[in-house]
Amino acid sequence: MIITKTPFRMSFFGGGTDMESFFRENGGAVLSTTFDKYCYVNVRHLPRFFEWTSELSYSKTERVSHVEDIQHPAIRNAMKLLDMHEIRLMYEADLPARSGLGTSSSFAVGMLHAFYALKGTYADKKKLADQAIYLERVLCQEAGGWQDQIAAAYGGFNRINFGADGYEVLPLIISPERKKQLNENLMMFFTGFTRFSSDVQKVNATGKKKEADETLKQMYELVDAAEQILVDKETDLDDFGRLLDLTWKLKRKSGVAVSTNSIDELYEKGMEAGALGGKLLGAGGGGFLVFYVQPEKQRGVKEAMKDLLYIPFTFENGGTQVIHYTPESYEPK
Repeated sequence: MIITKTPFRMSFFGGGTDMESFFRENGGAVLSTTFDKYCYVNVRHLPRFFEWTSELSYSKTERVSHVEDIQHPAIRNAMKLLDMHEIRLMYEADLPARSGLGTSSSFAVGMLHAFYALKGTYADKKKLADQAIYLERVLCQEAGGWQDQIAAAYGGFNRINFGADGYEVLPLIISPERKKQLNENLMMFFTGFTRFSSDVQKVNATGKKKEADETLKQMYELVDAAEQILVDKETDLDDFGRLLDLTWKLKRKSGVAVSTNSIDELYEKGMEAGALGGKLLGAGGGGFLVFYVQPEKQRGVKEAMKDLLYIPFTFENGGTQVIHYTPESYEPK
């Protein structure tokens, strides 16, 4: 039996520039971190006592005798990709799916990691990220960028650069005190809305490409500014929050589905209560709102958001991990 634990990610700057259609031509970069909310994938070979040969439990349970019959596209394609058979897979998570935290990509990375471990094969972080991107973007034909899979595999607070040759992951060198202060100044709330990131990306793709690309180029430039704020101890950390507000306004221009009237109203309430800036996590349309709030203003923001679920969190550095490993003797039929 194998159990993997894979973190969710929080993206601050550069979202959208990780789309292959954009960065191959223009370059791209994102500033993101993983945090201490995880998905867990439990995998073993299914004993041969049943009518079915594989049992898969996520938001529903599937029992099938042929891999081709699996309804969940990521599980079906991952099993075909790695030639997996007679599998029992269980998925659970600390936070809901379809909520803007890269949950589907964390699942894809964690599942591939578990499958490799079950085969007794080591897969490094780059291999897991690359294969998760291939699984979701090519095999499952889901629209979206590359940052989620990379963040889930590598973990930590990183700048991820994208270009014609692919990507590179550069850990951000921030003093522990400054990183702790940033963590303490961020407040996360669940809006209750859920949607598929790939659906939002498809809607946004129908917008005016030239205008969207211009906005993305501006957002790409802000990654440098945000990184400088974090690594330079002499800079006022509150500028990070103010830059988030600038990105919010820019992103409102970049896609029709980035925000809704309801989300806009929540954001304005948070700002009026004292937040310096904020971020809707994911491709838009709902999920989690993160605000940058100075400590003395946090009670007021919490009161303004009292109808939403408040989620405390801490940055993490581990990326995807195998947390339980019991090898099995398995002979294919």
